[in-house]
Amino acid sequence: MTRRRKIVLLTTTIAAAGIALGAARARDVPKVATGFVADILCSETFVSNLDPRRNFAETSDAMPGTSLFSWAMDYRIDRVRKDVTVTLFGLGRSHAVYRDGLGCTLEHGAGVTVVEPPADGGQPALLPEIAGPAIVPPQSPSLAAALDRAFTEPAQPPYRRTRAIVVMKAGRIIAERYADGIGPETPLLGFSMTKSVISALIGVLVRQGKLRLDGPAPVAAWQNPDDPRHAITVDQLLRHTAGLALGSSLQASLGSAFEPVNRMKFVETDMAAYAETIPLETAPGTAWNYHDGNTLILSHLIRVAAGGNPADALRFARRELFGPLGMRHAVLQLDGSGTIEGSSEMLAPARDWARFGQLYLNDGVAGSKRILPQGWVSYTAMPTPNAWVGIGAGFWTNQGDSFGAKLRVEHGWPRDAFFAKGTIGQYTIVIPSEKLVIVRMGRSPNWPPEADGVFDLVREVVAAMREKGKLAGVD
Repeated sequence: MTRRRKIVLLTTTIAAAGIALGAARARDVPKVATGFVADILCSETFVSNLDPRRNFAETSDAMPGTSLFSWAMDYRIDRVRKDVTVTLFGLGRSHAVYRDGLGCTLEHGAGVTVVEPPADGGQPALLPEIAGPAIVPPQSPSLAAALDRAFTEPAQPPYRRTRAIVVMKAGRIIAERYADGIGPETPLLGFSMTKSVISALIGVLVRQGKLRLDGPAPVAAWQNPDDPRHAITVDQLLRHTAGLALGSSLQASLGSAFEPVNRMKFVETDMAAYAETIPLETAPGTAWNYHDGNTLILSHLIRVAAGGNPADALRFARRELFGPLGMRHAVLQLDGSGTIEGSSEMLAPARDWARFGQLYLNDGVAGSKRILPQGWVSYTAMPTPNAWVGIGAGFWTNQGDSFGAKLRVEHGWPRDAFFAKGTIGQYTIVIPSEKLVIVRMGRSPNWPPEADGVFDLVREVVAAMREKGKLAGVD
């Protein structure tokens, strides 16, 4: 296709969207596209230290529909100022800025809230060390074969582009592997796995008696009893049943760029404040609709409960979760108002994601300290009615009879497995019956479900460990 024809196609697509969805929403589309790219390139250039050209190519290839506009994008990385600017054929401009200790934030022209990164207090980890500094080779030929397959690209697209795998058994790494340029201390963007971290922080606040799962959520904008949103609970926000009319975040695609939830993420400075203005589409608790606004409102509740200032929230996360687990390289990025962008903006090495999974394998305990409330792990994995993908209160789950749970079990996953999941191929999988935590990071298309190879990876790791147990005479 010639450049002229591509320009005509792109312009026609946006014009048609304007007719179908209204000009205001169509005007957001270029900003959504450039904001998504600016944020990723900034985060993984300045936090992860990855090659931006390779990163742009792999991310674009993993996102359906992006070939319609990726050719028209121009991105500029200033390594002195530590910022990224992305434009889309003059139709949108996004600017992401990096700050030491805070990662990257989209800046929309009026600056961003000044935040002082909390100092590292040298808090000792309570979770026992999961490995030494050296990369742990697979501890059996079957495990080695599983990782070999996970890193081998198929002959034809879609490609997997696996970046990191960590397999942990009973709290110790038994196999890990990394793509070129990535290692055990490389922070990797978890996308929506961040939602599971926000769920954990909400759990800490519930344990401390600062939040309740039932009863009206303490959102200031909803405190009028005559406001139908007054009835929304923290549980409903965790389970995506609050009913806010923000659209869907279930699939990252070209079509999703038109959803209001993406205006919230890539156009608004204060994401939670925007989400809190949105009216109801369905009565609270009556329908399931996965979108990032629910988690961003929870992020704001964490900030308020922790003291109100951005640094208070970051300090709380470090003191109550990251420190006890030894997650020394985790970075929670912020929106322009200073609230944790809890829907998709945490970076952490694969080993740190594994430490997070181990907390859930340990039923919410690190060392001798209870981090999460008694019963919180079971609550997290309890399926949400009508959530066809199989999702609980912050984690995806194989419990229940959802389409997603059945599909995963049919592909060899144990029924008790539950997991944090981020778009285009990020997983932290907890399998209590096998004492396993499996982390997989990459840049893989969301569709078809087999594209990232994780069905095979989990099945083969479980089989390898069962085989090893039989050889050792362990039932």
